[in-house]
Amino acid sequence: MKSVSISGSPRANVGKTDATALRNSKRVPCVLYGGKEQVHFSVLEADFKDLIYTPHVNTVDLDIEGKKFKAILQEAQFHTVKDNLLHVDFLEVIAGKPVTMSIPVKTTGTSPGVRNGGKLNKKLKTLRVKGLVEKMPDTIDIAIDKLEIGDGVRVGDLKFDGLTFLNAANVTVVNVQVTRVVVEEPKAVAPVAAAAAPATPAADAKAPAKK
Repeated sequence: MKSVSISGSPRANVGKTDATALRNSKRVPCVLYGGKEQVHFSVLEADFKDLIYTPHVNTVDLDIEGKKFKAILQEAQFHTVKDNLLHVDFLEVIAGKPVTMSIPVKTTGTSPGVRNGGKLNKKLKTLRVKGLVEKMPDTIDIAIDKLEIGDGVRVGDLKFDGLTFLNAANVTVVNVQVTRVVVEEPKAVAPVAAAAAPATPAADAKAPAKK
């Protein structure tokens, strides 16, 4: 898994007034926890573009006034109207201690069910995974090259070395659904009407009367 470097500045004061002042200066209040002590600091909002505004998942190399920390993004809070960052929580990575992350789902291969008219449906875009950071993949790759129409892959079907999936085992991650193209049968062709049998010609003369 790739890592993003972020530099922060310690917060002299922790409170609503200080947080508001930081946001007005385009900085985001942050906290790092999970280690020996909590660390309160701030980061320029623009510096989060490679961590939050991306489909990829990364670890974080934090530099807070010369102090180095390995961390992961735990939570990001956004303004409900303006959509700007309000606060970010980081979890410090401790050697040998598992962490929980949301890893993107990626399908590989081509489904024969899709080739036959089915529709691939990715029900989960990410999966909650627990494990050591060094075991965390960039994506959870799911092979679909054996999925026929009606087949699917559930969380319980996934096996990755060193990882525990926290989603319910019976939840479907991806499946191939039947479509109208498959369901609809060709319209029956109306049978050609049988040709009418030729009428029996009427007798030209009456049968002779018996004498």
